[in-house]
Amino acid sequence: MKKLFQTLLAVLLCMFHFACRHDIPFVYSEEEIVSEPGTGGEPVIPGVDGKPTTGFFLLNEGNMGSNKCTLDFFDRSTGTYHRNIYAERNPGVVKELGDVGNDIGIYGSKLYAVINCSHFVEVMDVHTARHLGSIDITNCRYIVFNNGKAYVSSYAGPVQIDPNARPGKVVEIDTLTLSVTREVVVGYQPEEMVIKGNKLYVANSGGYRFPNYDRTISVIDLENFQVCNTIDVAINLHRMELDRYGRIYVSSRGDYYDVAADVYVIDTNTDKVIGNLELAASEMYLCGDSLYVTSVEWSYITESNTISYALYDVKRQEIVSRNFITDGTEKEIKIPYGIAVDPYTREIYVADATDYVTPGYLYCFTPDGKKKWKVRTGDIPAHFAFTTKTFY
Repeated sequence: MKKLFQTLLAVLLCMFHFACRHDIPFVYSEEEIVSEPGTGGEPVIPGVDGKPTTGFFLLNEGNMGSNKCTLDFFDRSTGTYHRNIYAERNPGVVKELGDVGNDIGIYGSKLYAVINCSHFVEVMDVHTARHLGSIDITNCRYIVFNNGKAYVSSYAGPVQIDPNARPGKVVEIDTLTLSVTREVVVGYQPEEMVIKGNKLYVANSGGYRFPNYDRTISVIDLENFQVCNTIDVAINLHRMELDRYGRIYVSSRGDYYDVAADVYVIDTNTDKVIGNLELAASEMYLCGDSLYVTSVEWSYITESNTISYALYDVKRQEIVSRNFITDGTEKEIKIPYGIAVDPYTREIYVADATDYVTPGYLYCFTPDGKKKWKVRTGDIPAHFAFTTKTFY
């Protein structure tokens, strides 16, 4: 009777599992050949860690509240684009990746996806995209890595506009144990981060506290994990890039009314603002000395977007092009939402969010800005992580 009871219980549990799984749509991965195997030309500069890139992961955000964050992979060796690989690789994970994928990064043998509105960082095997673990972090935003640690910015409160929203924080994670080791309070609604030497810089937006935006960068001493400096820059800060000359480029989104968006330059030797580019930037990607910039600048006055592309040379400290797409393809792109440049081939990737609620598209361009191929993605394609590893 005991064995019979155990057998019946096991059957019922299996039925319950599959019934629950049946309630949530299961979307199988898809493959599409988009280029010749191994194409991409000769390397222009050393790839990631001096090795050739084998491809990249693309995290599709999914519209907020839709639980449609998905993960794609482009295999450069075969020229194959793989759509929605996470669900198929992890059939036991209910709800898959969750709600709003906000950032992605690779450190060692692990792939990290920051899932904003589901409040956790998903950790996967970089070779297979199989689930290894997760770390609960409220309203998590972006991730960077240094000396065996991952650092995640967090709004540290509910996902809502609130003039009294609390300050945010940066959370330190041990990449071996996947446990939180330290936290430090920073400015309001912190966004992207960069690390220079023993200091972490985080851009504070204050976006929840509209119209009283934050306008600072918090500087964290990584040894004692305390804020050691606060740099006054401009309102509503967001993106950050660090060049090899010790300069940080941080974007300000303005107030969408009278204060225009711009990119400001910080000297990390003095922690002072030393200039601005007079460029609006929704997305920035630094490859070598080239800073690729796209902008979708919304105005509540005109109730329209102003879309622009630019290329800035950080060595010469000048704008070298007002459009790095040279064949007119930008006219096809509705909402340039993500940008990345392969550090090995210098191929340029621009993700199009289209209408934010249906599948987007990814465009691949040659280093001189001519379209090579285009492929359908998940909803709101946004965040890239190039890899030198073999993907199975």
